[in-house]
Amino acid sequence: MPGWTPARQYAVVTVFMDDLSTLATEPFCYLTTTGRGSGRPHTIEIWFALHGARVYLLSGGGERSDWVKNLQREPAVQLRIGGRRFTGRARVVDGAAEEDELARRMVTNKYQPGYAGDLSGWREASLPVAIDLEHRPRSDFESV
Repeated sequence: MPGWTPARQYAVVTVFMDDLSTLATEPFCYLTTTGRGSGRPHTIEIWFALHGARVYLLSGGGERSDWVKNLQREPAVQLRIGGRRFTGRARVVDGAAEEDELARRMVTNKYQPGYAGDLSGWREASLPVAIDLEHRPRSDFESV
């Protein structure tokens, strides 16, 4: 990119990562997918866990969930965590990959302490989804 030196690129990524770490304790996020039939935006409130610039979600309905079907058709998504908005690319996590266990562990470890029931069955039955965020957080005052 013209005008960008490696030091400036590093600074942007560092600020991005610092900003993300402050959002990790938010109780939930809002995921917006594009409807696979309608083409309209669909937003859900959902539990999440942050790992670097990646967000993990668990779908209790597996691949039957509309939001999962939507992101499989169109992986470009929008995410709001606290007062910050992001764009990213979503994907179902490969069940054979180490990332599958990481996603399950991170989401359940975040929510189990404050949850009255046992999340272990949900943890095992759910479908892990990863969203790789762009390196530019946006405020609520900017359009996505």
